[in-house]
Amino acid sequence: MFDIGASELLVLVIVAIVVIGPKDLPMALRTAGRWVAKMRSVSNHFRSGIETMIREAEMEEMERKWKEQNERIMRETAAQEVAAAQGQSVDDASDQNDPLPAGDGEPVMIGPMPPEAKHDEAAAASGTAQP
Repeated sequence: MFDIGASELLVLVIVAIVVIGPKDLPMALRTAGRWVAKMRSVSNHFRSGIETMIREAEMEEMERKWKEQNERIMRETAAQEVAAAQGQSVDDASDQNDPLPAGDGEPVMIGPMPPEAKHDEAAAASGTAQP
């Protein structure tokens, strides 16, 4: 923070001894120490107040997001209940609200294929599959 070298510190000590005097120097250093301690406490208090305000702002933002998610979930649940009351299956009701296309309807396997599935697939390709 402050770039004070040894020679500069020596000059400060000599000036302090000459200006203040060796008799009053301990009292001046004590007073300076009190002021530094007071400045640190004010700085820490200010910093903790700022951190508290930031934490509160983050909590408000998270509460707003949770409220929006809760409202969305409640709307979806209400739509599913209405669909169930009208006789539609829950999947049909969710498909109507689903923005993504359903595809060809075949299941998609994610990950490595088990050995028996590989055998069945090879047999189906060669026409020797057993029902």
